[in-house]
Amino acid sequence: MRPTARQQAALTACLDDHRALYNAALSERREAHKRSQVSIRYGDQSAQLKEIRAYDPDQAHWSFSSQQATLRRLDKAFRAFFDRVKAGRAPGFPRFKGRGWFDTVEWPKDGDGCRWDSQPEHPSATFVRLQGVGHVRVHQHRPVRGRVKTISVKREGSRWYIVLSCDDVPAEKLAAVQQDLARKKRGSKRRRKAVARVAALHGKIRRQRLDGAHKAANALIRDYDLIVHEDLRIANMTKSPAPKPDGEGGYLPNRAAAKAGLNKSILDAGWGVFLGILAHKAESAGRELISVDPRNTSRTCAQCGHMAKENRATQAEFACTACGHTAHADVNAAINILGAGLALREAAAASREAALFRGRRSHEALP
Repeated sequence: MRPTARQQAALTACLDDHRALYNAALSERREAHKRSQVSIRYGDQSAQLKEIRAYDPDQAHWSFSSQQATLRRLDKAFRAFFDRVKAGRAPGFPRFKGRGWFDTVEWPKDGDGCRWDSQPEHPSATFVRLQGVGHVRVHQHRPVRGRVKTISVKREGSRWYIVLSCDDVPAEKLAAVQQDLARKKRGSKRRRKAVARVAALHGKIRRQRLDGAHKAANALIRDYDLIVHEDLRIANMTKSPAPKPDGEGGYLPNRAAAKAGLNKSILDAGWGVFLGILAHKAESAGRELISVDPRNTSRTCAQCGHMAKENRATQAEFACTACGHTAHADVNAAINILGAGLALREAAAASREAALFRGRRSHEALP
């Protein structure tokens, strides 16, 4: 952002007043719990905003929606605190924000107290309008794609930044970028730029996959003490089918093209990466992770134990031909996998107990 001196003073005042609102709401929550063990929630404090704005002209100067976002920020901090308490981790109670520790204000909806590209008729500059501040010039370093959803102002040192989150952002497809690369002349400057673009997109996809794997693994580790999964052999699953001779000097169709598509989907999903991350996190958190042989788990009825190929009516539907039990095929298989994991755990516990008993008997037999 390129605020004028007057706009910079207004932005500073905006941060200070939102910080004061945050601290006052935190103080109210602390006092209510301390005096009468009463929990105050976001809805209670949001309902008081009209009264606060009527009493305090400084607060009335700013967007009502942005103040609601600040109260939601406090509510989120409390929910995270209680989640940590429930999980037995170091809780870290929400703290009051001093100067320099509250540097962001959010407007939850473009057009409600704020407006991105507020002067579209300007021939060379981009502006954002903020209630109580005015039209602030923005140095836009790249085009905005999609529909602007939320607008945030962030102060870093003496600089001010506008942060946009967008919906309906068109995804840049890797296939299209690679096709564009293939059309470029080798050794040309344009080809070097296309190579860099493909590499950047590969890096982005890799980071997204890792981020998704870490988040999914964290959710499982947080909620469960025992996790059971299929013992997947990714390398075997993604092998290309070997050609089969037809006896006349040629080869029979082996669905290699279809298998190549399946292999790509398996590798794109990153199952191996996810299982590696899950194993590491489970070990660090002291959770129990068991892998089981998945053979016939999708054909065996989780209700009666009957196993038949005909039980798997379709890819998504399971219908037992013996007892009539129906379920989603993946849910039925998951129940069987969990049962196999529990059986393995019980067998391992029995084996350890038997070994311990033999050790005691051997010790007692010593002269």
